[in-house]
Amino acid sequence: MKKLALLLVMITSMGLTAQNSTERNTVTVTGEGKVMVVPDKVIINSRIETEGLNPTDVKKDNDKIANDIFKYLKSQGVPEKNIQTEYMNLNKRTDYNTKEETYVANQAISIKLDDLKNYEKIMQGLLKNGLNRINGVEFSSSKIEEYQKEARKKAVLDAKQKAEDLVAALDQKIGKAVMISENGGNTYPVMRMAEMKSAAQADQQTIAPGEMEIRVNVNISFQLY
Repeated sequence: MKKLALLLVMITSMGLTAQNSTERNTVTVTGEGKVMVVPDKVIINSRIETEGLNPTDVKKDNDKIANDIFKYLKSQGVPEKNIQTEYMNLNKRTDYNTKEETYVANQAISIKLDDLKNYEKIMQGLLKNGLNRINGVEFSSSKIEEYQKEARKKAVLDAKQKAEDLVAALDQKIGKAVMISENGGNTYPVMRMAEMKSAAQADQQTIAPGEMEIRVNVNISFQLY
């Protein structure tokens, strides 16, 4: 039994030594990959606000505008799944200077356009149908997954280059990757506040989509020789 116990201790010790040796003979680096993308889709975060003395009338006016907007979007071929009511509320508003009380109804609607080219036309139609608040405009891409893969590949190559640069001064080389992890991919969509234009200005460009930055970071441990 004593011999068996001694043998187990020796095997365990050898395993730990081998593990520590492996850990010592690696180099760990972080790589980053970026891809700049021109967006082709847009989400309009809009809101309908109505105000008056009678809460029932205020709510009714708000609902009518919302219905007109839904009908307009449908007539323009916007799918129902691309139109979402984010929230609705009705609150009392008090002017503490005049002591006057009014009621305010708000309905927030998110509208996704699959073709960015339709933005100007759709926006003008929304304003004509009673939309009076734009909370923001968010741009995105229909090929986001494809671009994320490209950014991920760039991150891995960046990590490999960093590792090679680090060990070159030591007259050593890197081998196979023994550990790799992704720190989560980040997409930074372009955000713009929309400027409301009158019908006479409908032919003017009111947004500048710019570019989106897709960024991926990875950690990689390479064998060191």
